[in-house]
Amino acid sequence: MTVEPMALRSVLRAHTSGVAVLTAMGGTGPAGVTITSFTSVSARPALVSFALAETSSTWALVQHCDWFGVQLLGADQAELAERFAARGVDRFAPPTVWQSGPHGVPLLEGCLGWLVCARRQVMRVGDHHLVLAAVEYVRTGEPGAGLVHVHGRVRPVTATTASRM
Repeated sequence: MTVEPMALRSVLRAHTSGVAVLTAMGGTGPAGVTITSFTSVSARPALVSFALAETSSTWALVQHCDWFGVQLLGADQAELAERFAARGVDRFAPPTVWQSGPHGVPLLEGCLGWLVCARRQVMRVGDHHLVLAAVEYVRTGEPGAGLVHVHGRVRPVTATTASRM
């Protein structure tokens, strides 16, 4: 028996997570969503993972995609993170600036870094799908502070934020 979802969410609110945007070229065009479940799994081979809820509209669009983009967001990109977390909006419409990257993966402009990943394995885990992906392309952006999710909000990494971690 596990704890109730609200109890888990309540305790994890204090856990700081990096903020990224997952993108893919779905059957109906570009798809993307803000994620905080992104993590490095292995350096050799280069593997990462992320999880999306079964109920996510983005999961429905990207579940069969072979390639994904992961954009690491900077401290000044809170609005972009919120846009890709919002429901019922065209996340790729202006003011979002993006271009097609390797394998047609949509890549957002102005990020701290980009990864293009090939899907390796998908596992249904509870009410989410855990995706294991091989990193096949990386690009580093301008250096800067990152964006994190903590206490239910996205926040720039600052000296104050870092001292709370």
